[in-house]
Amino acid sequence: MNCFAPWDNFLALIATDEKLAPWLRVLPAQIESFMESGEGKIYQNLTRRLRRFNGKKAVKPDLNSRTVSFQGPEDVSEGERDGIRKLLQEFMPWRKGPYEIFGVQVPTEWESWMKWERLLPHISPLRDRLVLDVGTGNGYHMWRMLGAGARSVIGIDPSGIFLAQFAVFKNLLPDSDLRNRIHLLPLITEDLPPLEAFDTVFSMGVLDHRRSPADHLIQLLNLLKPGGELVLETLVTEGDSHTVLLPRDTYAKMPNVWFIPAPDYLEVLLKRAGFASAVMVSLEKTTPREQHRTDLMKFESLEDFLDPRDPSRTVEGYPAPTRAIFIARKGN
Repeated sequence: MNCFAPWDNFLALIATDEKLAPWLRVLPAQIESFMESGEGKIYQNLTRRLRRFNGKKAVKPDLNSRTVSFQGPEDVSEGERDGIRKLLQEFMPWRKGPYEIFGVQVPTEWESWMKWERLLPHISPLRDRLVLDVGTGNGYHMWRMLGAGARSVIGIDPSGIFLAQFAVFKNLLPDSDLRNRIHLLPLITEDLPPLEAFDTVFSMGVLDHRRSPADHLIQLLNLLKPGGELVLETLVTEGDSHTVLLPRDTYAKMPNVWFIPAPDYLEVLLKRAGFASAVMVSLEKTTPREQHRTDLMKFESLEDFLDPRDPSRTVEGYPAPTRAIFIARKGN
């Protein structure tokens, strides 16, 4: 298998873009390293199973509904739907969504449309913008960004399973302009050079997992072109501009949560990182309506992370998850 095959078109496209072309100095080696890694092996093993979809194309993807839908040009038999359901089970856990594929529902842990609808009224219109989504998971929000008219959407995520889930849907697109406008790469933020190329950068559910949050914000700043916009969504806690929660061991059973600031603290940090402005546009407690178990995500979810005697606290005794969305802008 040619390790660059899933990204050949992307490499060719950025070679003609003055802002993105410098990425080619490091990107091919990064892709090769991923494909040789454990996550790369997971990705390759899963995507081989997509051969069952050979010849099937979704001629009418619906990217503007809460359920991102990929439908074919003809009816699909119940037997074929059963085969699709079995295939989707091989790609578990499905965390971001929901999706629909040839009439088969893909229920996911997160009702990701809720986050999308919270942020959409507050961001700059995406039409004709070059967009980056860091830590995108399987790409649900990328599809919504494309549906909102983005010129091109690039996502990054290091998980082989999530990259394979994205491939389930992208491989159904007919050869068209749409395929060349959406790409998910096997990278983390630290892999990206300071391109100063993107009109909008999304970082959603990433900051709280960073050991050095200030460095993460500076990296995002350096990816934006002058005047560009950051859409930052993250866990927050109660407090003032001096308050940050550092979990002792785990937070909501997650060992990789390092940094939960108060909103005022995060506003100061964004400005210290170099953003010209930063405004909180949403503050919402996470509820089981938004995050829950499904038939395609059978591991523990939000209700298992909360104290059963006091759901306003996590099982560790910390305040239950509250998430904020900030819009920050880079100066001209």
